Amino acid sequence: MTRDESCDDRVLIWAPTGRDGQLTSEVLTRAGLRCRACRRTEELESEMRAGIGVAVLAEEALTHAFLRALVQTLQAQPPWSDVPLIVFTQDDDGIELILKVLGGLGNVTVLERPVRITTLLSAVRSGLRGRRRQYELRDLLGRLEDADRRKDEFLAMLGHELRNPLAAIQNALALLEHAAHRDSRTARQHEVIDRQLRHLCRMVDDLLDVSRITQGKVVLQRQLVDLRQIVDAAMHTLESTERMRHHVFTVRKASSPVRVSGDPVRLEQIVWNLLSNAVKYTPEGGHISIHVGAEENDAVLRVRDDGIGIPVAMLPRVFEPFIQLEHSLDRAQGGLGLGLPLVRNLVLLHGGSIRAASEGKDCGTEFLVRFPLAADAEAAEAEPAAETEAPARAASADGETRPLRILVVDDNDDGRETMHELLSVLGHRVDLAVDGLSGIEKALSGRPELALIDIGLPGCDGYEVARRIRGELNGGTPWLVAMSGYGQPDDRRRALDAGFDRHLVKPVSFEALTSLLREIERGTLSGAARA
Repeated sequence: MTRDESCDDRVLIWAPTGRDGQLTSEVLTRAGLRCRACRRTEELESEMRAGIGVAVLAEEALTHAFLRALVQTLQAQPPWSDVPLIVFTQDDDGIELILKVLGGLGNVTVLERPVRITTLLSAVRSGLRGRRRQYELRDLLGRLEDADRRKDEFLAMLGHELRNPLAAIQNALALLEHAAHRDSRTARQHEVIDRQLRHLCRMVDDLLDVSRITQGKVVLQRQLVDLRQIVDAAMHTLESTERMRHHVFTVRKASSPVRVSGDPVRLEQIVWNLLSNAVKYTPEGGHISIHVGAEENDAVLRVRDDGIGIPVAMLPRVFEPFIQLEHSLDRAQGGLGLGLPLVRNLVLLHGGSIRAASEGKDCGTEFLVRFPLAADAEAAEAEPAAETEAPARAASADGETRPLRILVVDDNDDGRETMHELLSVLGHRVDLAVDGLSGIEKALSGRPELALIDIGLPGCDGYEVARRIRGELNGGTPWLVAMSGYGQPDDRRRALDAGFDRHLVKPVSFEALTSLLREIERGTLSGAARA
């Protein structure tokens, strides 16, 4: 039986002997209270699941079997619930026993027989008032959960929608880079735009990642990696920011590999966020130290700075989303308050732990991260895997380029037009489509060598466009590349299943675009649809 909200204020009575059940029911009914006298324990248990305000029980009903079932029912209550129990007993020994068995479970009132009617009504009405408060709390928690879910959905949609204007800015920036007669001032402004664009892309990634983790949609692509190399990669990424050049960095790494089983992209994201956080809250000229090593069965990462520190009272809250320290609000790079919550969630997904330590304001901060070390057998199996990409990149850099026939399908005007101009500047012949149906038509009639297709299209989405093109042309050309604001493994798999050869996440960097074009020009591109 499912719970019925119309039963939430009922008084359920279970008195298997004598006339207690009947008399109690009559008294409560005359007082205008809804009640039901149950005839069997199974009926009481079923009615409690349907909805209950107060349970009135006679002492003789508390058999061992019934008590076991009642204890299980009470222990299974949701966090907001604490069902009021009123128990009739005959003597002091009964009171002591009842409180011993049921008192630890919560809301129990014991009434000694004979029970005065005024006492009974007072106890029942008091229990019902408390129960109504519990239902109010339940409803409030439900609204909060719904608001939290809608907030996560909004953040995910916001992050996705921001990728379209970022893609247009990325394309326009690449066009400016190829413009002639750039003086030093123009070059400096170009660097500022590029740096801030990368910063915006990072914030959008954080928005999406926090939402994905909250909804349980992050899937780790695990492999055995050396944590020292992860730190090197994160340091290299951070070097592109201007402020890193105004701090003193000290890096200490173990002499032997520190191998963990993890997603290298997510591990680098953890390290980068911790380093970025240290840079952000350490004044110019400050010191930041990074240590990577192994302690017993753990891989250990320490990031220490001598910056503004964290008040001791705030340490338990630094990993909560959107938390900002009061004395850091005046800082220009305060951020969204998502970096540390994201780090904590990613660390936990890897089976690790993270701890923040600070002696207070202006005393610096240390973050200590621990991951389980990979077993020796796993590490030995992973030894042959190394540096597979460099030869392929070197090979693709040689030879003459040739113009391609390219179709761009995108309903965002700026994104579509800037991509058109960029591809034209690179010497390619470009056709455009503004929705899914016209994209299919132009792909079938124009037979391009490459189609860059947005996923969120009017008419029919990018997945359907790919399926229709593959179906009409029986596979083969053109190469189909998805461009999407969603970049999780499930999004990539869905794109490949629909017939795409590649999946690129917006905004697509100039380097990623030109690398793709070179592969097609050289005939070295491989795709799922050609397998």
